[in-house]
Amino acid sequence: MITYNAINVPLPEIEQDRVSDWIGRVAASYGKRIDQVNYIFVDDEEILRINRRFIGHDYYTDHIGFDNCQGNFLAGDTYISLDTVRTNAELFGTPYEEELHRVIIHSILHLCGIDDQTEEQRQTMEHAENMALKSL
Repeated sequence: MITYNAINVPLPEIEQDRVSDWIGRVAASYGKRIDQVNYIFVDDEEILRINRRFIGHDYYTDHIGFDNCQGNFLAGDTYISLDTVRTNAELFGTPYEEELHRVIIHSILHLCGIDDQTEEQRQTMEHAENMALKSL
């Protein structure tokens, strides 16, 4: 099951059924199944509060994920700052909806085991994001 919730912001206008189906297909392409994935859309102040409290970082970010996966079953909570997504879309010259979808699938790719700590990993992640976005 995939849920979409919001704190301090309106829920973004995404086609939840279509996006949930897409997420499930992407997860399946990595041999994974969705158990319970929760997306919580927030503003910059909330993402900063979460970042400080749980990660120990004092800066804004587009998302923070908490992994509760067990085996091939994906579970976790992802907080997405709609403010930072909008800022990044402007910065990268990308439509807002595309950037939002990129962050949504980025979190699933992390749950599937793709990391992005090194340059090589970042390239792998970007390739995986681009492939996933084509299948939306």
